[in-house]
Amino acid sequence: MTTPLPERAARRCHNVLNPLHSTHYFSPDLGRELAAVGIEDERGAYFAVRAAAMGPVGPGTVTATFYNFRHELVAKHLPDVWRAASPQTVLAARARAVDATLRRLLGEDVVASKEVAEAAELALRATEACGRTARPLYAAHADLPVPDAPHLALWHAATLLREHRGDGHLAVLLDAELDPVEALVSHTATGKGMAPKWAVGTRGWSRTDWDAAIGRLRERGLLDAQGELTEAGVTLRREIEASTDRLDRAPYEHLGAAGVARLTELALGVLTAALAAGAFPEGMIGKG
Repeated sequence: MTTPLPERAARRCHNVLNPLHSTHYFSPDLGRELAAVGIEDERGAYFAVRAAAMGPVGPGTVTATFYNFRHELVAKHLPDVWRAASPQTVLAARARAVDATLRRLLGEDVVASKEVAEAAELALRATEACGRTARPLYAAHADLPVPDAPHLALWHAATLLREHRGDGHLAVLLDAELDPVEALVSHTATGKGMAPKWAVGTRGWSRTDWDAAIGRLRERGLLDAQGELTEAGVTLRREIEASTDRLDRAPYEHLGAAGVARLTELALGVLTAALAAGAFPEGMIGKG
């Protein structure tokens, strides 16, 4: 008999795997590799590496699948990036950047460790139960080959699990009737989301857009006058995460309670090393 997963065990596992995927977005290695193939703008590089698995898509597809970026910002870079480098070229550049980033952040001993190899095996096993239906970013990445090197296989599996959960999360946000900026504002209000200056600066929204979203959330009774979540707001955000957990339960149930616990332990060790090496900018997360 399969042991049921402890409450929120899948979410805890996701929360340590997801940042492993994200390390390369903030890495100088990514900028260097993309610049070498003709994509020098930082935003253009982000859209290119995350969308490349879907092929040479236009701005509409990226706006739809990324959800919280201003369409005009996306359209500023797409489809122009594909004239500089094909999706295949971008994917190859991303792979080189991820390899360089993980080696720099973790060191060669960790990269070559049996713990990383075990984490990769467990994470890949979890992905066996992911589903493609209505999950475009996951489905596109699931069509890519699994890298041979364990640290890259772990990153690949973390990417699959991240996009699988993310695609489901967008369906939940739509059901909660939160538009892209409202989703950002309400998540930031939990203290766990991207700080406003980062959300505004990287997603293409203005402070006016941000403040207007605050006003709409106040009208719905989800934020108070100080911009904090009301009781109704806290409840909604909890329901959003719980519904996301429900839509994302399959890979973790497939791995089983012991496997999820072990993967969480291993991934946390790798993430701790990456954080200690300065994987992310200071002040990126929080309400400040």
